[in-house]
This record gives sequence, C-alpha cells and structure tokens, in this order.
Amino acid sequence: MSEIKYEIIKTIGVLSKSASGWMKEVNLISWNDREPKYDIRDWSADHSKMGKGVTLSKEELATLKELLNKFEG
Repeated sequence: MSEIKYEIIKTIGVLSKSASGWMKEVNLISWNDREPKYDIRDWSADHSKMGKGVTLSKEELATLKELLNKFEG
C-alpha cells in the first residue's frame, strides 16, 4: 500500500477532543500534492496518525453550511 502524502494548509478548528488526545478537526488539506480541500477527520495530537474522514470541495462545504443553517435539531 502506498503512503498517503498530506499537508495541512490551514487549521479551521477543533470540533471535539477525546480522552486519548485525538481531536476531530476541520482543516484545509492538500492530499498527494493536489489542490487543497476541506477535511473533517480525527487526528492524533501530533498529526502523525489519522482516522477516517470526509473531504469536501469549497462548493460542497458551502452547500453543507447552507444545510446546517436550516437545521433545527
């Protein structure tokens, strides 16, 4: 399995932190030297390990924002 290359371009914020120190973060990340996308996933404290997550384009993020603004949960 090939290694995944990533660079965190900008940290947007932390959504939550677990007792083990892992944090669910929103970041702008470049994956394998591609154009940066917005990303939500769990990270270890030093960002050396990551969990599964979701990657969104700027347009998808804007759509998500609109949906969340309508959310009444």
